Amino acid sequence: MATYTHGHHESVLRSHRWRTAENSAAYLLPHLSSGISLLDVGCGPGTITADLAARVTPGRVTALEQTEAALDLARAQIGLANVDFAVGDVHALDFPDGIFDVVHAHQVLQHVADPVAALREMRRVARPGGLVAARDSDYAAFTWYPLVPELDEWLALYQRVARGNGGEPDAGRRMLAWARAAGFTDVTATASVWCFANAEDREWWGGMWEERVLKSEMADTALRTGAATDEDLRRISAGWRRWADDEDGWLAITHGEILCRV
Repeated sequence: MATYTHGHHESVLRSHRWRTAENSAAYLLPHLSSGISLLDVGCGPGTITADLAARVTPGRVTALEQTEAALDLARAQIGLANVDFAVGDVHALDFPDGIFDVVHAHQVLQHVADPVAALREMRRVARPGGLVAARDSDYAAFTWYPLVPELDEWLALYQRVARGNGGEPDAGRRMLAWARAAGFTDVTATASVWCFANAEDREWWGGMWEERVLKSEMADTALRTGAATDEDLRRISAGWRRWADDEDGWLAITHGEILCRV
């Protein structure tokens, strides 16, 4: 596995706990039905997992994370009887062939060492006729207004740190290519957007990054590797605050999505 760039600081978890099936997996929802089995790869704190489990009940959902500590975040969030928990590496899943109707991953492929190998493994554990579904953001496609220079600096720093950790932050545009390289021939590729454009959304997203750029694992890595100084991080943090406070502030995050029929 590549090193997970964000880490699990509370500022990161606030972002992850905001995610729901509706705002993060809408492309998949029409394909779910009661009674199916689903593997959620990289489940994080489990908010999407819980939504998916509620939709497929009495079918079972397996929530997968790469460490027990990360999985404990999901255990604390999910109180549903039809959810199982497992530790594993998406490059080498410890499941038999063809046992899940749906294999899902949200914001995972951008962080793994070999996304094509990960998709092949996700395909292996999906049953014939089943689905592999994945959605990842594309950092180079982030766009915002006003044009705060420190946000440009933040984007360049994040991409440098993420690639130094072995990931690919511009994953969204590569999803179709990765799926085809993994051997899928029946792929539906789409895109969707998160948009933060009112005072409440700006305060939440901008305030989260105002803190995150100083206190998360990304910040620690940037300082340790010399990618940024403490002064740089404080300047970027202040830029996020200026963006959040601006009444004209608007930000859109583009995601690439793939639905792959096995």
